[in-house]
Amino acid sequence: MIGHLGAGQRPAPQLALCRCGTSAIKPLCDGNCAATGFTGAKDPNRVTDRRDTYAGQQLTILDNRGICQHSGLCTDRLATVFHTDADPFVTPSGGRMDEIIRAVRDCPSGALSYAIDGAEPRDQVDWGNTRPPAIEISKDGPYRITGGIPLLGADGAPEPRAAGSSLEHYALCRCGHSLNKPFCSGMHWYAGFADPVPAPGSEPTLFEWAGGVPALTRMSRLLYEKHVPADPLLAPVFAGMPAGQPQRLASWLAGALGGPAASGRDGDLRSAVGFPSGELGEQQRTRWAALAVAAADESGLPTDPGFHAAFSSCIDWLSRTALARAQSGPSGPPGPAPRWDWGPGGAPAAQAAPAADDNASPQEPLPGPDQPVGFAAHIKPLFRQRDRQSMSFAFDLWSYDDVRGRAADILTRLQEGSMPCDGAWAAEQVEVFQRWTDTGTQP
Repeated sequence: MIGHLGAGQRPAPQLALCRCGTSAIKPLCDGNCAATGFTGAKDPNRVTDRRDTYAGQQLTILDNRGICQHSGLCTDRLATVFHTDADPFVTPSGGRMDEIIRAVRDCPSGALSYAIDGAEPRDQVDWGNTRPPAIEISKDGPYRITGGIPLLGADGAPEPRAAGSSLEHYALCRCGHSLNKPFCSGMHWYAGFADPVPAPGSEPTLFEWAGGVPALTRMSRLLYEKHVPADPLLAPVFAGMPAGQPQRLASWLAGALGGPAASGRDGDLRSAVGFPSGELGEQQRTRWAALAVAAADESGLPTDPGFHAAFSSCIDWLSRTALARAQSGPSGPPGPAPRWDWGPGGAPAAQAAPAADDNASPQEPLPGPDQPVGFAAHIKPLFRQRDRQSMSFAFDLWSYDDVRGRAADILTRLQEGSMPCDGAWAAEQVEVFQRWTDTGTQP
């Protein structure tokens, strides 16, 4: 089992993980699902299970929106190919073939795949089925399963899968609000699901602020898979780079920035950078350091001055020391590397909490028993910004036409207590909505 920072722990031979999102000991289950009436049923209004095909010049991208967890990994990293608010969703000729394949393989839900000359290399998409079994507890999000862990239903039979989905990697809901249980449908974002926050006054390490091993690995892969091969000065130097170089650099950086210390070969400075013995100079070192910082910015590592200064200092020290060892060729293992911290200025201030009125009960007074009920005056104020956001994938709760057209379904959900997603309305609020529907849904 792996936390969102990449630190692993060996779980017990058998354990129960929370699916309803309300456990007090997340990610473990504390039985609160029984008290809340949690159900694992799929929502009939979920996104249709359908595999779409997008043909390009070099390859064809296959996508099933029905199992997408909406992590944004593809749209954030390759916006010229995967589009958030555009149609078509995918334009396969908008990026380099290697970048597209990387994005497809990194899709945590298994919704994406690709085909070349009409053939889908499923084994390649699934990392050759070489990854060890792992359960990643993503921050404020789903369980990300890798390594081909079997998924069985309550009856012990394999859980039915969507068209084209991967058996090697998939994402499971842990907020309790997915429309496609047991798989994640991205509703954790709309529902405002969040893990417990650190204790007040605790200062994050640079490793934690960066996003842990996954973020550092993403940066290292961009460096060695994109920037270094395209650089005329460094490409010949790294032509014999062994497999796993990005992971070695990420592991070393994790330890240097305050995370778990690298061990074995990953702790060696020269192995971390990949500088070979021989004719290396200051020009190559400087270029490598500059590209490493550029890859950090491109990968989405924090850009605040405190982190940027510490990270750049770490990269500079690593490159200088690795170059010196490559030129001198020491026979023994290197001494321990320093560990970087925030320095005298300390960590940046924590992000402000959401506005108080985002979760507050409606402030507008409810209409009296004999008072006519209108949408603008009485119904719209009942829906908070969070409620509107949680349903934005389907309709707008602040739109008179949208709510009027779905009034019967909304009323049923309000009466059942399944809407809003974070707790049922008070009986008097449900009664006002019912009066509005019974009296002609006035504007």
